[in-house]
Amino acid sequence: MGNKQTISSLVTGGEASAGPPLGPALGPIGVNILEVIEAINKKTSEFKGMKIPVTVSVDSDTKKWEIEVGIPSASALLLKEAGIQKGSGTSGTEWVGEITVDSIVKVANVKLESSYATSLKSVVKQIIGTCGSLGIKIEGKTPKEFTSEVNESKWDSKFK
Repeated sequence: MGNKQTISSLVTGGEASAGPPLGPALGPIGVNILEVIEAINKKTSEFKGMKIPVTVSVDSDTKKWEIEVGIPSASALLLKEAGIQKGSGTSGTEWVGEITVDSIVKVANVKLESSYATSLKSVVKQIIGTCGSLGIKIEGKTPKEFTSEVNESKWDSKFK
């Protein structure tokens, strides 16, 4: 394995282009930029419209490259689940969206892979906290009310 060069960037899922920041960074390395961009878009298409961390590693000698796709932030995932573009500007007083407990579990499972948490339930609590700052209710309840129910084990069957 020769020298490795890595380029990390935040791209919009399924919408990376040969323009900055990726194109100019990939150009001097001598890889086929469009091939790399196409591969990135294929790998990030399920996260349409979300900001995704992507790392491209290139072997300077062979020009072989590989792409690692990171995980979108919890906020980005929650906004997608709630079907809204951005969170509330005044969290705690203005509610801009609502999601189900299943959405919470879905987001928590994605994050669990990349977090150091040991249980799904502890990640769920973090995600509920993020809902609070975005102004998203869960099952019609405020994140605070929902957290109390989680602490009382009312939703444990969902966190298996």
